[in-house]
Amino acid sequence: MKISAARAAAYAILLRVETENAFSSSLLDKAASGLSPKDRSLCHELTLGTLRRQIWLDHVIDTLAKNKKLDVEIRIALRLGLYQIQFLGKIPAYSAINESVQLAQFAGKTSAKGLVNAVLRRAQRGIDISETDDPVDRLALATSHPRWLIEKWISDIGFEETERLADSNNRRPLISFRMTAAARDEDAVRSFARASEFTKGCFLADSFDDRLLDLAARNVIYFQDEASQMAANCVRVAGMSRILDVCAAPGSKTTLIARNIKQAEKPVFLAAGDRYPGRVGVLRKNCLDQGVPEVSIVQYDAEAALPFADESFDSVLVDSPCSGTGTIRHNPEIRYRVRPEDLVELPDKQLTILKNASKVVARGGSLIYSTCSLEPEENEAVCRLFLGRAPEFSIAPLDLNERFITESGFGRTYPQRDDMDGFFIAAFRRG
Repeated sequence: MKISAARAAAYAILLRVETENAFSSSLLDKAASGLSPKDRSLCHELTLGTLRRQIWLDHVIDTLAKNKKLDVEIRIALRLGLYQIQFLGKIPAYSAINESVQLAQFAGKTSAKGLVNAVLRRAQRGIDISETDDPVDRLALATSHPRWLIEKWISDIGFEETERLADSNNRRPLISFRMTAAARDEDAVRSFARASEFTKGCFLADSFDDRLLDLAARNVIYFQDEASQMAANCVRVAGMSRILDVCAAPGSKTTLIARNIKQAEKPVFLAAGDRYPGRVGVLRKNCLDQGVPEVSIVQYDAEAALPFADESFDSVLVDSPCSGTGTIRHNPEIRYRVRPEDLVELPDKQLTILKNASKVVARGGSLIYSTCSLEPEENEAVCRLFLGRAPEFSIAPLDLNERFITESGFGRTYPQRDDMDGFFIAAFRRG
């Protein structure tokens, strides 16, 4: 039996995610061009669905396989088969089972074909997994989140809100995108997408289709979450003459700021940079593809120092490296990679970058700090430490709908409340 292109592609992506720490989103983008629309849709569903349910799938697999040690290739074949049996009712169980068996052979694990077949046929007959009395364990298993992360969120936002958050992380998000600077107008998307209620220039669609993919391939639109666009739009263009995006790669926010500058029809010098040559290359290509080649791109280590004179920019954006826990909807593997110690190490890095960036902010200028993390350690705590060490800065108002403004004057979005990624945004003004 021949393996379908969608399942073969999903298997290859999941194997790289597991063994190379690759990100599913970038691998899915690369795989899309070689698949038919139908196979592309199934590949996305299999890849992201399997990742979103991985802890639960592994628990069932280990139970049915009686905790037998499994090679990674066989475990992934079993995850794919079990996900289809349990969550994709339109796919016949025999098809899911047979193709998972073929995947084992494709991986060179012929001796494991019988085991794959037996485990999935047991699953087909019904899954009876005993549940723990511990509500935290039940929630962690049911939603496939590490227990420590569920415990932390319960401590931060309470059990019921954590339950809503974990559930929302496993739901397919809306497709968010915007026009690029290379686009002529917005008429091309208005017939099948709706404008965001909260984010200027953002459009929302229920699912991918050929029209969206064609527009993206021609660099007419750019896929970017609504909250990410919201953060970039907090960088004010009006009245500015020099703007810097400190941690800019891959260029999502840089290119949106550049588009806003073009629409304002006022010359503004925009610089952007990042640390590693590969990331700088991606940033440069993104700017060229989106029709903003005028962005001045620089390579530097923002943790060391920025190669600019003090007080030389009117507005500076620090979209800081972070745990990314606010983007688990789009990048489900993040939940398995983030560690408790990250929430100790990352704030030190974030504070260092923010302090270095603050030096190049002119008097009366603005400094925007954002992350795609839900964790207070990376957000409010970093801002408090920064303000304590930089008395010349104060909290400034954000141009956001009031629903996103916290009691402390910062901006926050939540997947479970706002149906967008979880972002944190803070604005400071230099006196």
